[in-house]
Amino acid sequence: MQPRHFLSRTISIAALFVAVSTARADVKLHGLFTDHMVLQRNATVPVWGWADEGESVTVEFRGEKITTAAKNGKWTIYLKKLSAGGPDDFKVTGKNSITLQDVLVGEVWIASGQSNMEWSMRNTHLANLEMPKTANPMLRLYTVPKLKAENPVDNVPSSWTACGPETISNFSAVAYFFGRDLQQALGVPVGMIHTSWGGSPAEVWMRQEVLESNPDFKRDILDTYAASQKRNEGAIVTWEAERDAAKQANKPFTKRKPSLAWRPTELYNGMIAPLIPYAIKGAIWYQGESNAERAHQYRSLFADMVSNWRHDWNQGDFTFLQVQLAPFKAIKSEPGESSWAELREAQNYAMKVLPKVGVAIITDVGEEKDIHPRKKEPVGARLALAAQHIAYGEKIVWSGPAYKSMKVKANKVILSFNHVGSGLEARRATDMEDATGPAVYDQSRGRIQRDLKGFAICGEDRKFVWATAEIVGDKVVVSSPQVAKPVAVRYGWADFPVVNLWNREGLPASPFRTDDFAMITAPKSMEAKK
Repeated sequence: MQPRHFLSRTISIAALFVAVSTARADVKLHGLFTDHMVLQRNATVPVWGWADEGESVTVEFRGEKITTAAKNGKWTIYLKKLSAGGPDDFKVTGKNSITLQDVLVGEVWIASGQSNMEWSMRNTHLANLEMPKTANPMLRLYTVPKLKAENPVDNVPSSWTACGPETISNFSAVAYFFGRDLQQALGVPVGMIHTSWGGSPAEVWMRQEVLESNPDFKRDILDTYAASQKRNEGAIVTWEAERDAAKQANKPFTKRKPSLAWRPTELYNGMIAPLIPYAIKGAIWYQGESNAERAHQYRSLFADMVSNWRHDWNQGDFTFLQVQLAPFKAIKSEPGESSWAELREAQNYAMKVLPKVGVAIITDVGEEKDIHPRKKEPVGARLALAAQHIAYGEKIVWSGPAYKSMKVKANKVILSFNHVGSGLEARRATDMEDATGPAVYDQSRGRIQRDLKGFAICGEDRKFVWATAEIVGDKVVVSSPQVAKPVAVRYGWADFPVVNLWNREGLPASPFRTDDFAMITAPKSMEAKK
């Protein structure tokens, strides 16, 4: 059972889709094609909609005129190799005529995920200062309405708007900052299509057939959903009975109502499928919190989701950029295991198995007691840097240091890194650390130097202890008097990592481990094999 207000909202949106599908006396455009839209440059751009069977439909744009006939009630034409610029008018003619105004050509990106992607500009850090500065006619915004659907839908009821103080308030803060920085870097129009839902696990953003094709996903996700749903529905019935009994007895009732389980594929069906095949350059993704307790599964689940979207869009291996989970939960005084650390590792794993995937590292913007860190500007900025390198081939330092290899020498471990940039350095670990901190001034470099934090080391007993770490050239040397024969090193391996290794370009290092010890989120059968 869904809450009544949700059902009514779902029905009203569904009714709109039915209306679009049946009332086809006039030529109609798909809901992504509206005034102020952005079309993807240097690509084959599908344009589609609905019309009476056999009706002749003509699309005119920038002097190009293409005519087709509706088949099975639908028509599609293709624009090719559009150059960046605008604004221009966009005209569609059949029995009726539609003219879209203020149309731009540039770069189009999807922004999706759960609550940290959904987090609005009005609730972000320094919103009162940032929002008045958002006017930018070269940046366009499109928000996909929330819709859970059992089967894929084919349209979306929304519209494009130009970015500005009047339109930005409820838009995704991460998507805005990413789009703003990318637009400034490229100097061309940018369109951001925001489609996210707080609390959603990755499997609800995937197609049914993809989940069914993997025996593990079928068993652990699809087959368990029905049982979970039945339990939750029973819990709701019990809750309602307890609430009614309390009301009749005139007693207070504060017990929280149980929620329904997420249905696998429902957001793919309602909020991704209707966007396909609108031409895009890539996607940014901020999600994983809801999958943290299944981090081992996420190693393959996330990679399969990326492949799922790429396959269905049929635009090749478009760039897919994700945000590494921010620090959250209590800071631990000793090294230990962490499901959130394992999820971060699973996010990084996608870069090893798929092309054109990147990760934005945000170990410096977490909040110990809030899963929604308010500082979204660094998140968007680092995603934009990744896009400039991966999607557009710019030769820049786009990532913080990433573990490459280790070498044991006596009682020390020497670590090598990728993305060193112009050098490694130690910075403030958290905002809680005093600005002066445990630091000394290095006169030769003209900067404050601090002790490295967040490194742990272990011997053959696999018991990690905090380690001393020192930057030596482009390496980090790690040791501890408690470990005579080191076997492995971990960095930032915690729910809330307190870490401070950066490159001089101002990008933090990614948490990592050099070992392959059993994961706490791995299936029990796999743990036994270790």
